[in-house]
Amino acid sequence: MKVFTKESLKEELQAIRSRGWIETQRKGNDGGVGNTLEDLLGIEENNLPLPNAGVWELKGQREDSNSLITLFHMEPSPRALKFVPQVLLPNYGWPHAKAGHKHPHDERSFRQTLTAGVTTNRGFTIQVNRYDERLEVSFDHTSVDRDEHGTWLENVERNVGLGEIDPQPYWGFEDVFHKAGTKLNKTLYAIAERKKVEGTEHFRYQRFLMLEGFQRHLFVDAVERGDVLVDFDARTGHNHGTKFRLRQGAYVGMYGSMVEV
Repeated sequence: MKVFTKESLKEELQAIRSRGWIETQRKGNDGGVGNTLEDLLGIEENNLPLPNAGVWELKGQREDSNSLITLFHMEPSPRALKFVPQVLLPNYGWPHAKAGHKHPHDERSFRQTLTAGVTTNRGFTIQVNRYDERLEVSFDHTSVDRDEHGTWLENVERNVGLGEIDPQPYWGFEDVFHKAGTKLNKTLYAIAERKKVEGTEHFRYQRFLMLEGFQRHLFVDAVERGDVLVDFDARTGHNHGTKFRLRQGAYVGMYGSMVEV
């Protein structure tokens, strides 16, 4: 594996950009921009080896993509309750679309992408509680689309009633900051154009941003304005993990320093 200094990394990135269109190294992979850059740099698992500059995370995006970028996985507290499998799925879940076919007949699903300031049609949202320094999952039955989810809401009422989730799942600011700071303190963010040649994706790297100094208060601001979302993806047989995800283009707003290569 190559070992870079900041200057040698910048030179390598400039050389990659000057190559123009480059065939993807990871066909059929949503993370192809970052994965291909990993291969071009000769690194593994998106950690850049810059011994004198700390650990850098490599993230990439397609220039025209609106898909969310996964920042990290983190289950809600209190973790001893195992909220997703023990509370959300049995009490607030709904029949899985493939129950009785691909999965057992009683398979349940809980898939929701939650945004602060926006309530889903099943009544869920994220609240930023600055007083208690927590990000909280909130349920409001008055926001449920009864035409679409009326039967489901009746089941929720039978299971636990229509009040707030009790106890309420949350992430403490300090826990989130520790997780985010470990993963995101220094990030190389690559943005690439894309096209297909005979069905194979090609990238042309346009911008490389070196982001340093992850700012805690800016992260909370990003959650509050809806740039950071929380994604639940669970079914009875498997919890795919709760993810904090970021809108494309929102990285810069969380750092104290940005240098464009």
